[in-house]
Amino acid sequence: MVRLPVSRSRALIAVVSALGVLFLAACGSDSSNSSASSGLCAPPGVESASAAPTNLASGAEAGADRFTTPSTVPLDRIDTSKLGLLAPGKLSIGTLSDAPPSICVNSQGAFTGFDNELLKAIGAKLGLQVEFSGTEFAGLLAQVANGRFDVGSSSITTTDARRQLVGFTNGYDFGYFSLVVPNGSAIEGFSDLGPGVRIGVVQGTVQDEYVANTLHLDAVKFPDYNTAYANLKSGQIDAWVAPSAQATGAVKPGDSTSIVQNTFSLDNFTAWAVRKDNQPLTDALNAGLDAVIADGTYAKLYAEWEPRPFPPGWKPGSKAAPLPQLPDFDKIAAENQQAGGDQQSAPKSTLEQLRDTFFDWSLYRKAFPDLIKTGLPNTLILALVSGVLGTLLGMVLAVAGISRTRWLRWPARVYTDIFRGLPAVVIILLIGLGIGPVVKNVTGNNPYWLGAVALALLAAAYIGEIFRSGIQSVEAGQLEAARAIGFGYRQAMTLVVIPQGVRRVLPALMNQFIALIKDSSLIYFLGLLASQRELFAVGRDLNAQTGNLSPLVAAGLVYLVLTIPLTHLVNYIDRRLRTGRTEEPIDPVEQAVITEGRGA
Repeated sequence: MVRLPVSRSRALIAVVSALGVLFLAACGSDSSNSSASSGLCAPPGVESASAAPTNLASGAEAGADRFTTPSTVPLDRIDTSKLGLLAPGKLSIGTLSDAPPSICVNSQGAFTGFDNELLKAIGAKLGLQVEFSGTEFAGLLAQVANGRFDVGSSSITTTDARRQLVGFTNGYDFGYFSLVVPNGSAIEGFSDLGPGVRIGVVQGTVQDEYVANTLHLDAVKFPDYNTAYANLKSGQIDAWVAPSAQATGAVKPGDSTSIVQNTFSLDNFTAWAVRKDNQPLTDALNAGLDAVIADGTYAKLYAEWEPRPFPPGWKPGSKAAPLPQLPDFDKIAAENQQAGGDQQSAPKSTLEQLRDTFFDWSLYRKAFPDLIKTGLPNTLILALVSGVLGTLLGMVLAVAGISRTRWLRWPARVYTDIFRGLPAVVIILLIGLGIGPVVKNVTGNNPYWLGAVALALLAAAYIGEIFRSGIQSVEAGQLEAARAIGFGYRQAMTLVVIPQGVRRVLPALMNQFIALIKDSSLIYFLGLLASQRELFAVGRDLNAQTGNLSPLVAAGLVYLVLTIPLTHLVNYIDRRLRTGRTEEPIDPVEQAVITEGRGA
């Protein structure tokens, strides 16, 4: 039996210990998860009401309303069988998971938030089942346009440019957004933003468009709100332009940041996106929205999730819809301010902010159960399926790449160049959004396995080159010797050359598998159910719930637990292939027997 070196044994012991800690955390007390009302992805309630902002930018006012319908189709005249739904009786909704309180995943793994709770109420009015899938905002409108989802829900501000791609319902919310800066900053309003100021926005949002098209400045773009705010607190950016709901929820006492000014999202409201050619569904959603406004459901949800006054002259729904009867949020906010006095939390030191942001152990304990139960299985499934498929296709590409027939060599080379040259996200979107609608009857419009196929096609280009280099590294004499004893070319390659080449590249193949484990996080761009989230998506959703980056660090630790053993296995295989098996010393008695048997 080969003995492992002490250093490797210690490394393996450390990994096993880490695994034990993770599983103990996953199987331990669920006290941190038991409260669904904790965290940012929970209704803050009427008691957290905020007053209408008084520090509005000059000229901030709603533009002329060109799109709200005068009235809606009566609810009893809507035929749900003619709504053009992807699945009969089911409303498929693409949404985000990282922008509470509007859209997020709660501690129980369910998509919620004001926008989505309102859609659930409308679905109940229409008698439709509602199914949410998480995706990225950058691809959401395109996914609605090409039929991946029936509806897009992510506090989408309706701009003229977006109306060229999709249709929109009547408005259900308005578009304040805020300017957040560090305390003591020289920036006191939007007018102070100019060249040289690093302005953070979330890519593809109306705030991104506002900075680019209204302020005519270059913004620093981030994938989500929590990352943008973390960069503001750490001093990497000078200002953050964000939706008012997200800004109000993110800024906490002791953060050393504040909202210095607000403005309207000019000319438009917030609505749900629908395919442009699906007017029946748009009419049905508009009718459902007016119905939940009329019966008081809208007012109840709004007061629970986003307790703030409407801008003067604005109301949700059609022009015929009644004005929701809301509490006096200004009065509640004034009472809260009076009860709280002028007390402010002391600013946190840099070390305290670092500890609270990245190393909150209570959030680690909260993260590990979901990471182990949901994220880990999905990550392993995606990596294993794509790894097996990629290896098989890669071997075909390698053999074709060294073939004597140019009709095999050239297609293999073109495939390899294309798939190695394109970014992984582009390939995943091309496969998921391009092929997805064609095979939706086979996949059930679920892109989970299409994502695995996309990863396999991507990996095959690299694995094919790994195999090809390994095969071509085998000495030419091996092929000649095989041919000399009567093997044909195919037999010689299959039985002699290829096995030796594969053996030489096993460490490189393992490295490629490690890369697949990490690339599995990109599948989220296609839109997945909450139960299909991989490690990074689970960590990011918990990050959105808490406004803290500790869950992402916890996800990183699980990746380490997966990849460190594989890394050591790669090193062991490489060393074993180069040095061969270590010979064990022969027992003296056995040596004497052998010597005696030889007549010595």
